[in-house]
Amino acid sequence: MEGNVSSHRLFILDGFSEFGALRSVLFLPFFIMFILSLSANSLLLYVIISQRSLHSPMYILIAGMACVDLSLPLFFVPNMLLNFLFDWRGISLIGCLVQMHFIHFVGAFQSTLLVWMALDRYFAICTPLYYHERMVLPGFLRFMIPVLIRNFFLNTLMVTLAGTLTFCASNIIKHCFCEHMAVVQMACGSTSINNLVGLLTAFLIPVADFIFIAASYEVIFSSVLSSGKSSAKALHTCVTHIVVITVSLTIALVAFLSYRVRNGLPAGVRVFFSTMYLLFPSCFNPIIYGVRTTEIRQHIIRTLSCFHSQL
Repeated sequence: MEGNVSSHRLFILDGFSEFGALRSVLFLPFFIMFILSLSANSLLLYVIISQRSLHSPMYILIAGMACVDLSLPLFFVPNMLLNFLFDWRGISLIGCLVQMHFIHFVGAFQSTLLVWMALDRYFAICTPLYYHERMVLPGFLRFMIPVLIRNFFLNTLMVTLAGTLTFCASNIIKHCFCEHMAVVQMACGSTSINNLVGLLTAFLIPVADFIFIAASYEVIFSSVLSSGKSSAKALHTCVTHIVVITVSLTIALVAFLSYRVRNGLPAGVRVFFSTMYLLFPSCFNPIIYGVRTTEIRQHIIRTLSCFHSQL
């Protein structure tokens, strides 16, 4: 057994193997999405940082989302593109676990930022007199630190347990990056603890965050409707957040269930949804925030106009 374990310190990432020699064709669409993600999030970050009028808590949180969306693809897309183009598929066990931790920790941060955005809207709409008092950093830290500790602890536990597994059968990972369940499914012996921790992590991070966000927006909508105030401007950014939450959660749910529901789903479809769960929001979020948030949209248009006039 020990010999088999030591021989599996190198793994082969074999996502979309169904395409055979045509795997290289996948380079183009994923490369376009990668460039779109980098450019759109960089532009959004530049606009928010450079415009002092956008240095309010809500826009700072949007900038935080752009940072997450900018960094997350960097942890797996370049390696995936090299895999498609040059057939570079090898990854060490340590490299696999490090990639897994970064992907899942930063991915969980997307959900956490949406919680903070819901809090921001709740304070702004339901308790406007105390908004600035509650959104200054020292006061807001009591909402930030517990969820960051939760994210780090659960993801570190999940990855650590995956690192203790025995890989005595195949060393081929049917994925384009080290997704937790794709790696766990390769292990021989019992993986019940890994599955349980994975389920708990999914419930205590994205599911719990969604429940909190849904409850927050229910209170916000009830407050606006019962107060009789004009709701258009107050709810505009809430609708933007809800669009982002709905799209992200739908893709995440499909990706999560695809590994846990025995439905004969082709491996390529599972890999596609897992990849889109990470990459699509990174392309989608900055466009939605840039289009639907009036102040950001105006500054983006002005910035692009200035850049075009200098050419």
